[in-house]
Amino acid sequence: MSLHEFWLQLFNGLTFGALLFLVASGFTLIFGLMRIVNLAQGSLYLLGGYVGLSLIRATGSYWLALLGGAVAIAILGLAIERGLLRRVGGNTMAEILLTVGLSFIAADLALAVWGGDPITLSLPSGVEGRTTIFGVTYPVFRIVVLGLGIIVAVGLWALLEHTRIGAIIRAGVDDREMVAALGINVKAVFTGVFALGALLAGLAGVVGGAYLSLYPGADTEILTYSLVVVVIGGLGSLRGAILGSLLVGLIYDFGQSLVPDLAYFVVFAPMALVLILRPQGLFGRAG
Repeated sequence: MSLHEFWLQLFNGLTFGALLFLVASGFTLIFGLMRIVNLAQGSLYLLGGYVGLSLIRATGSYWLALLGGAVAIAILGLAIERGLLRRVGGNTMAEILLTVGLSFIAADLALAVWGGDPITLSLPSGVEGRTTIFGVTYPVFRIVVLGLGIIVAVGLWALLEHTRIGAIIRAGVDDREMVAALGINVKAVFTGVFALGALLAGLAGVVGGAYLSLYPGADTEILTYSLVVVVIGGLGSLRGAILGSLLVGLIYDFGQSLVPDLAYFVVFAPMALVLILRPQGLFGRAG
């Protein structure tokens, strides 16, 4: 591999990792706090992208689509948690089957409304060009994606580490029964965390629609990689989501370049190794 190819794959891995982080950060918080394996997270990503597509077609503004897609999916997540998941709370199998069923419904609705052809969202003029970094000509938008991932990571860190709400969330990850015993409305916290996770998925969908493309099956792919991130990083851990996303992004892109026939193996092998040596993940706590 030449130096030019190395830098190119490094940038690709970092930017893809930033996109994964937008999905996986919300996923790991929902999983860690609510103990819900939200297998509809990938569908929220895909629907967010399609909502963004519709807003771009209606307004011509990608930035408005970015905001609108995130907010719309946050509202949808709020409705799912309060209207459906809360009714089966505590029943793990029912929660899994429910979120799987929702993902199938969302996939069929997306196919019926937006069709099955791959669609790439159009970008505003300010970020559709290319720039040169370390001798590599690289899309400006992908650098923006990396910057967005950093901003979201810093924002979540500030929320979790320096606010009362963050303290409640972290305590809920460790011992939600204790939090409830202190008189805190755990259900309201759960609803807020689920809506935040859905918002991040919707945001990622609009970003991913321009970074990659929107197509049937994109929800399953992004969910699979998010699961790998969560397993490697650890449940409920922001540091785990950051490190896991970067590792998966880098391993995936370098694997595609160096050993394309084993691209999936090099992603899932580290996950299997973590499960064997440290089942709670790199930054998760043993339960």
